[in-house]
Amino acid sequence: QVQLVESGGGLVQAGDSLRPSCAASGRTFIGYTMVWFRQVPGKDREFVAAISWNGDSTYYTASVKGRFTIARDDAQKMVYLQLSILRPEDTADYYCAASTRWYSGSYYDTRGSYNGMDYWGKGTLVTVSS
Repeated sequence: QVQLVESGGGLVQAGDSLRPSCAASGRTFIGYTMVWFRQVPGKDREFVAAISWNGDSTYYTASVKGRFTIARDDAQKMVYLQLSILRPEDTADYYCAASTRWYSGSYYDTRGSYNGMDYWGKGTLVTVSS
């Protein structure tokens, strides 16, 4: 079992930055692909970014590429999502997830890719005002 707890969400203005984080506990954190998803009420949960178990590979959905950065600190059992140049359409609950697999980019971009995750946090709300 891996327990995940997100924090660091908040209310910011368009163009601002924010860095939600995800703290992992339980069995070993090492070896898991870590992924961020986001969800707006009434809509499906969508993929945002993923980082491989050793940090060598990352993948981002097109709408956040160049603005968001995912990183991990295995010693601290933490995963971060640096959000920059935020837009009102980035407003959502952001969820951290862990997976034993590294999927292809086409899989992550497929609707319902959240089904491939093994563990989830409860989310942290990011609100971007215009």
